[in-house]
Amino acid sequence: MQQTTRLTFSQRHPFLFGMMLILVAVALFWGAMATLRLLFGDEDFSGGQRLGLINVQGMLLDTTPYVDFAEELRRDPDVRGVLLRVNSPGGAVAPSQELHDAVKRLATSKPVVVSMGAAAASGGYYISVPATRIVANPSTLTASIGVKMEMGNVHELMKALGIHHVALTSGELKNAGSPFAEMTPREREYLQSVVMDMYDQFVQAVAEGRHLPPEDVRLVADGRAMTGRQALQAGLVDMLGDRHTAMQELLRLCNATGELPVQAGPEEKRSILRELFLSVLPAGVISGMDDAPYRFFF
Repeated sequence: MQQTTRLTFSQRHPFLFGMMLILVAVALFWGAMATLRLLFGDEDFSGGQRLGLINVQGMLLDTTPYVDFAEELRRDPDVRGVLLRVNSPGGAVAPSQELHDAVKRLATSKPVVVSMGAAAASGGYYISVPATRIVANPSTLTASIGVKMEMGNVHELMKALGIHHVALTSGELKNAGSPFAEMTPREREYLQSVVMDMYDQFVQAVAEGRHLPPEDVRLVADGRAMTGRQALQAGLVDMLGDRHTAMQELLRLCNATGELPVQAGPEEKRSILRELFLSVLPAGVISGMDDAPYRFFF
């Protein structure tokens, strides 16, 4: 009687077996990298004079990594100066203020030069004003000094569908800005006062950082965006140039006789699963993942 040969799993499912091997190899690689990072840390910049580079990219919704890295550079005596590369259209008010304050503290201890990319507008400009120097490309979109509040309102739609909104509140303004109720004149006045108080804070920050009278800042603080060349004429930036220009200015302020090594950051930490999840989502879904009923923006 002929004995049948039993096929192994790899022989019966060669494609699936190959995919499993690839996943195991990737897991081992990342595990080894994590172990090395745990044992030896990141690249060692200790024991030598260098410059810092803070890369600020995109909407300013969570500035904690930038703030932490700015504090790390501020405390390090070997960091002679810092280049703040800004490529941001703005963002939420409080996170922008936190980074503004971190840059302000940093600039009191060592030179900080801002290099503006395609955009450094609104919140992106707010975080730039405490720096020692601001360098913009001639066509950088910057300034846009102002505050806006965004909210949706479906009151009329609910009314047409016969849906009634009921809210029990401790005060008449607790429900202000609700998307389910028509805004009253009192609520509009209240929310407008909040916007204007934030606006005054923005104007004051620009006036202090740029050494300008607040009334002069208000002349251009109507929300308009400016090119780098227009901002230079308005006194909102110091000079025109690219990143190389900004780096040379930083070296000059640091009295450096030659090039210095650069410590860049902050390192963006994302899990593999998060990357895979975000890669399959439409851009519109990603941009709305953390939307509140309303939010104040620079």
